[in-house]
Amino acid sequence: MLQSKFSAQKFLLASQSPRRQELLKGLGIDFEIVKIQSDESHPSNLQRHEITEHISANKAKAYSDLKPNEILITADTLVWLNGEVLGKPKNKEEAFSMIQKLSGCIHQVFTSVTVTSTEKAITFSDATDVEFDEFSAEEINYYIENFNPFDKAGGYGIQDWLGYAKIKGIRGCYYNVMGLPLRKLYQVLQTKF
Repeated sequence: MLQSKFSAQKFLLASQSPRRQELLKGLGIDFEIVKIQSDESHPSNLQRHEITEHISANKAKAYSDLKPNEILITADTLVWLNGEVLGKPKNKEEAFSMIQKLSGCIHQVFTSVTVTSTEKAITFSDATDVEFDEFSAEEINYYIENFNPFDKAGGYGIQDWLGYAKIKGIRGCYYNVMGLPLRKLYQVLQTKF
């Protein structure tokens, strides 16, 4: 029943993130990757999940080739710390600054997903609290030199060294921090499409 439901539709994932691709494969869904050019800016009055919902929905609207048997999945993730958005760092200095801000703190990770067919679009969000131990400058530099912080919100990946060595606690969906809240996505696909 489950596989026949998913195999009756063609899934499109609009993400270059290897983590999102790996996670969607883990649900047993075959999909094709599509590229979308969209504006990732947002109105300055938006906060937390409002930002990711706005960007995820805009990504979906930017795709104009959707066919009747296709389902498009778009997503956006951000790290929120003390009223500040920590996006993807542009260089080593920015990565160092971001990771240093996260040291010894609890922050939130928001991911919003938009699932779109030719008949409807549903956007939903998830939030996860992540608490880090304190980092030394040496540990931050080690991380930046040996891992790729530049394609990750907040400059870190929960699934690599910083996550292994320095996460003190997590409340919420682990996969949400990786960029795709799998349980919620599965529920939406099962019940709404």
